[in-house]
Amino acid sequence: MKLEIESKKENPLLERTEVSFSVEHAGKPTPNRDEVRAAIASALSVQKEMVIIDHMDTEYGKGLSIGYVKIYKTQEAAMKGEKRHLLVRNKMAEKKVKAKAAPKARAAPKAK
Repeated sequence: MKLEIESKKENPLLERTEVSFSVEHAGKPTPNRDEVRAAIASALSVQKEMVIIDHMDTEYGKGLSIGYVKIYKTQEAAMKGEKRHLLVRNKMAEKKVKAKAAPKARAAPKAK
């Protein structure tokens, strides 16, 4: 897996750095989010827990994935600024499980 940083932009208002990247993985399956987070964290010398992958797309048959990452300064800024489903995907929050509704009672048949 070969990581290349395409662009890097500071966003002081949201306390984060926004990074576009590409990952070359010829002959191998698309790397999972955890592997990419670790590679970006080591390349930019930040903690892995502050890296949130927004999206990562792979074109069929190319062995190249292109994506967008947000690196937050603090965990509080990440929790405040990110959508819940992205926090769950990046293992920074737990998924909410909906309680199953009780089955409805059937009405007794009407007598004629």
